Amino acid sequence: MSDTHTGVPSVLAYELPRPVPADELAACPAGDVFRRVGDKWSVLLVVLLGARPHRYNELHRAVEGISQRMLTRTLRGLEGDGLVRREVLPTVPPSVEYSLTPLGRSLLVPLSALADWAVRHEGDIRRARSASTGR
Repeated sequence: MSDTHTGVPSVLAYELPRPVPADELAACPAGDVFRRVGDKWSVLLVVLLGARPHRYNELHRAVEGISQRMLTRTLRGLEGDGLVRREVLPTVPPSVEYSLTPLGRSLLVPLSALADWAVRHEGDIRRARSASTGR
């Protein structure tokens, strides 16, 4: 998808086949990123690391409710996607620090746009949810 159609959002500039083939959906790079940032913890960790690098235990203390296993798993996924850098510091005992890579920092721009949109439309979404549930 490209942004070559002036005034047309890039997600609409390409017509999807009907039905969308499962293998095309699975191979879509946008879908892959949406799955990564759509999980419960990834965006929060990217935002925290966007402010400054953190040691593992700092991150664990900063995110209430995340288990050590899930923190490790999420950080490994973000690292595997090239968004987070893991550095073992030469201290005694050794400690590990996590920071965003340049690619990870570039994700802060669209995440900020989405967060701004969500805040701007929070009332609209709440009203629509209430209307659809009859409450």
